[in-house]
Amino acid sequence: MVTVDDYYSDFENKWCPGCGNFGILDAMKDALVKLAIPPEKILIVSGIGQAAKTPHFLQCNAFHGLHGRALPVATGAKMANHDLHIIVNSGDGDCYGEGGNHFISAIRRNVDLTLLVHDNKVYGLTKGQASPTSDAGMVTKMQPEGVMMEAFNPLAVALVLGAGFVARGFSGNKEHLSRLIQAGMRHKGISLIDVLQPCISFNSVNTYGWYKKRVYDLFEEDHATDDFDGALRLSQEWGDRIPIGILYQKEKPGFTDQIATLQKGPLVDREYDPTRLRKLLNP
Repeated sequence: MVTVDDYYSDFENKWCPGCGNFGILDAMKDALVKLAIPPEKILIVSGIGQAAKTPHFLQCNAFHGLHGRALPVATGAKMANHDLHIIVNSGDGDCYGEGGNHFISAIRRNVDLTLLVHDNKVYGLTKGQASPTSDAGMVTKMQPEGVMMEAFNPLAVALVLGAGFVARGFSGNKEHLSRLIQAGMRHKGISLIDVLQPCISFNSVNTYGWYKKRVYDLFEEDHATDDFDGALRLSQEWGDRIPIGILYQKEKPGFTDQIATLQKGPLVDREYDPTRLRKLLNP
């Protein structure tokens, strides 16, 4: 039986007290236990940033990569061992900024992994400059006159690129977020869960209180998750009301499912034959 203690790590946590990342970490642990996945069957990949520290605080397989480069590493790991359950932890700057091109490619490939984006609308590790998802007009130390660009909309982008699982969570509702993570991990193909995550140090606008007045639960609404047009409309909803839950879900062939040689089993289990490689290099 898998318990939360199986994932216990004694690595010192230096997130700010009250940081929204704690809610995401707790929801991840709860989801993994309820899915009964043992630590050795999990790989967590991250890039750079406060969100990217998440693998340090879980006892399981982990790869801490470069800024914006978590998704290509996760793709390679999935190709080498497609029996692994892979979770990518990334921030809004890490994934949608530095890693924007990889975000697009991973969705187009439909790699079977769960992408958790800790979306606090600032660069928290580097002291609070605007990120791709910062709302227009938001004032920071780097943007004293306010952000001049419209915010990047990851949910809408994921939908029009053909993502089969698009969802939004809120780190202030851990039970709801755990439910989303479980659903995302059961889904075959890429699962995007953009998590609204208050940054108590550098974002004084999008606070816990601000979100709690606005978020509403799609699990409680009459929303069909196979309705693409409806999902696209929901992805545009921001301001007085913000939907959280599964906007859209539709399974289709995954990336590794379409590679013939992988149907024989994970590459990591194959016997290495150097003669085949020599023939390829020296025809």
